[in-house]
Amino acid sequence: MKTLYDVQQLLKNFGIYVYVGKRLWDIEVMALELDHLHQARVVDDKIFVSAKLVLTHEHRLEEQRAKFKHQSIGGI
Repeated sequence: MKTLYDVQQLLKNFGIYVYVGKRLWDIEVMALELDHLHQARVVDDKIFVSAKLVLTHEHRLEEQRAKFKHQSIGGI
């Protein structure tokens, strides 16, 4: 599992489609859904950890983009 798309496809296999409207929020909801699947023991530890790493990475990138966008707007 390497991309956010891979995580989306994993969730899709369980009938879970996430679209909140803001990418950061989508990533957070996907993480919650993944936690629930892991707690229900339908996703094994290896897949869970891999997907969580992808979500954590993407979440961090989105926060950096938002921070950069906010700084560039404030600097004008």
